[in-house]
Amino acid sequence: MSKTNILPGFRPALGFSLLYLSLVVLIPLSTLVFKILQPDAHLSWAGYLDIIGNERVQASFRVSFVAALIAAFIALVLGFVLAWVLVRYRLPAKRIFDALIDLPFALPTAVAGIVLASLYAPNGLLGEPLNQLLGVKIAFKPAGIVVALIFIGLPFIVRTIEPVLQEIDPSMEEAASSMGASRWQIFRYIIFPNVLPAAITGFGMAFARGVGEYGSVIFIAGNLPYVSEIVPLLIITKLEQYDYSGATALALTMLVVSFVLLLAINLVQLMLLKRPQTPTAAKAKP
Repeated sequence: MSKTNILPGFRPALGFSLLYLSLVVLIPLSTLVFKILQPDAHLSWAGYLDIIGNERVQASFRVSFVAALIAAFIALVLGFVLAWVLVRYRLPAKRIFDALIDLPFALPTAVAGIVLASLYAPNGLLGEPLNQLLGVKIAFKPAGIVVALIFIGLPFIVRTIEPVLQEIDPSMEEAASSMGASRWQIFRYIIFPNVLPAAITGFGMAFARGVGEYGSVIFIAGNLPYVSEIVPLLIITKLEQYDYSGATALALTMLVVSFVLLLAINLVQLMLLKRPQTPTAAKAKP
């Protein structure tokens, strides 16, 4: 008696997926590594360390990763609030809000950068009152980078948390409330444990997108060396100067650091998913 696969065409689909992954991701990344390891690459280990140890390069790495990290955390909070409102409340223009949230996916990043720079410029619609009332300058400062990265990272948070909130059974919250649990206890013991893995996934996606973002940042950052210069811009600058070894060294370093950070985030998420589940309604009882 022959066994039938529950997924017809699984092997061809798996082979096609691996081929596509190899062509789009693995081969280009491995080419980057092999290029820097070639004897005629004119880049020794000492030369690589000299490029990475440059003060301007280290400042650009610090700006890129710190700004992406701060933006991902802020987007995580704002994204959770937006997802909560979209799921738990009836809005008269919900489809319009959904379209606005997905706008950064469709909008060219350069257009987003120009719009944000115009809004937060010292004479812009938002930049002028912020500067006059609070003395806060956004455009052409590191804060502008954070604003741009929040804009492009927010949809990842909302779209990963929203389905999880929709799947939470309201009867668990009702049971906990009937047992005397407060709103904070319901959130802590019922909502938060269910949302946490999805929140970490969205955070990782927003962080990864922010680290490599270029188009929406260069128009609002100011691009001052040691202050608001990001690594992708520095790579483009080296390519324009025909410094291919320097650009390759920066790209490889950024690839390794990003991979390690994303791997750590995925390991944390995996540990949370494997954590034994406990009756949440009972734990929420005071």
